[in-house]
Amino acid sequence: QVQLVESGGGSVETGGSLTLSCVASRYASAMAWFRQAPGKEREGVASMSSRNGLTRYADSVRGRFTVSRDNGANTLTLQMNSLKAEDTAMYYCAAGSYSGGLMAADYIYWGQGTQVTVTS
Repeated sequence: QVQLVESGGGSVETGGSLTLSCVASRYASAMAWFRQAPGKEREGVASMSSRNGLTRYADSVRGRFTVSRDNGANTLTLQMNSLKAEDTAMYYCAAGSYSGGLMAADYIYWGQGTQVTVTS
């Protein structure tokens, strides 16, 4: 069992930045960030494997978001720059995937989420 706790969400203006953090209760080989806006399906944003450092990004965030891990602290961080209104969503941390991709069905453990709101 892995408990995940997210933090760092909030409200920011278009073009601004936010940093999300996720602390896991123990080591997980692959961790990821997902998001879900009202009325939309949950989508993968970014993932990172601790085994090989491989990262994956959704096309919509590539070049603006950066995912990183501190394996010693079991922490996954998402640096979000140049935020757009369409980035507004609840952001969830996930763990427990062997493949480390961006498919929600591959992940076993989920945090409660942190809200990100981008205003114009």
